[in-house]
Amino acid sequence: MRLSTRGRYGVRALLDVALYSDGNPVLLKDIAKRQAFSVQYLEQLISPLVKGGVLRSIRGARGGVALTNLPEEVKLSQVIQILEGPIAPVKCVDDPKVCSRSDFCAARDVWEEMNRAMLQVLESTSLQDLVERHRQKQQPKTTMYHI
Repeated sequence: MRLSTRGRYGVRALLDVALYSDGNPVLLKDIAKRQAFSVQYLEQLISPLVKGGVLRSIRGARGGVALTNLPEEVKLSQVIQILEGPIAPVKCVDDPKVCSRSDFCAARDVWEEMNRAMLQVLESTSLQDLVERHRQKQQPKTTMYHI
């Protein structure tokens, strides 16, 4: 499976909300500016995430978007499925009826293994994990010199 821009940017937007919310809504224009994509495109990502229950939209002068749950409760599998659809690399993994060969197809076994592996990674990775990875990558690198 290759993630589209929609999935990648959606995860970046959610990471931004998790990093900058401090319990308050985050303005779309601020997310778009920090993440270097347009507000119009961001709106297309936010809408399904609101419908999918990951974000809530707050209107008004102090409005914006906020996570509906704690970052550790938001799994990447949920986000990717909302933005991209099924995670399976081929349709027959989700629906064996789409192919008359599903029952005896050796390749399908491999596609199922791939699906399980991808799903395991996405299920075991939360938005909080991304926050922690982001913060680690932002730490100044110290160089050790051996004399």
